[in-house]
Amino acid sequence: MNDVIDLVALDLDGTLIGDQMAIRDPVRRAIRRAQEQDVTVTLATGRMFDAALEFARDLVIDAPLICYQGGLIQAPDSQTPLFRATMDPDVVREALNWRTYETDANWHMVLYADNALFVAEQRHPERFYRDLLGTNLQWVDDLESVLADHTPEKFLFIADPGEVDRIEAAMRERFREQVEVVRSHAKLVEGNPLGVSKGDGLRRLAQHLGVERQRVMAVGDQGNDVSMIRWAGVGVAMGDGSPAAKAVADWIAPPFSEDGVAAAIQRFVLGG
Repeated sequence: MNDVIDLVALDLDGTLIGDQMAIRDPVRRAIRRAQEQDVTVTLATGRMFDAALEFARDLVIDAPLICYQGGLIQAPDSQTPLFRATMDPDVVREALNWRTYETDANWHMVLYADNALFVAEQRHPERFYRDLLGTNLQWVDDLESVLADHTPEKFLFIADPGEVDRIEAAMRERFREQVEVVRSHAKLVEGNPLGVSKGDGLRRLAQHLGVERQRVMAVGDQGNDVSMIRWAGVGVAMGDGSPAAKAVADWIAPPFSEDGVAAAIQRFVLGG
């Protein structure tokens, strides 16, 4: 493990921000100190670009952002992605039909397409969707109609935590050769374009920036972070992260409430 880090990739939800959608001051200071030492800091999130951009601007991040679980890499000041992956509309239709015929399904789908968030069934207050998923929220009568005019980036299912385990297993069985299935939150399981992952997105970004793998640190907390934690030269899992994230980590940071990101930056970037 190399202790000289040139690129730091930070997950958002559960890593950089919590339920209050705020970045804690010790974490903010650690990121600023890393940037002052010419370390490139970026965000790697399942959120859409516009949602990630809000936090990037707050932290004065100008490096390309990894969004949609690696399906989009784009600089904050650019209108053109470095990389974009989209999903076959027919696969989304299959997922919609599959969910429809699950007669005991107490869960619903959200569709991401053309940097917008489409919801047909409102099971939660609007703030729930905006805080957890993104601000460019559009209510529609049915999700299949969205596919006529928009290119899908990914879809996800929202359910109670106890139900998400079953949905994830069923999705892996049903769509294993069509989509990448990841658990991104206690209430969310996602279907992403085949081959897309945060790890692959981080690999692409590091190559673009000319940074060697061993000089990359990634910090995350959930199953969707496993690929980038495993790929990075220094992979860090949050102390309150999932067992899957911790299993592949080189180091377990303190939990979010104890500023785990700041501790990781201090240890591996700032030298102490």
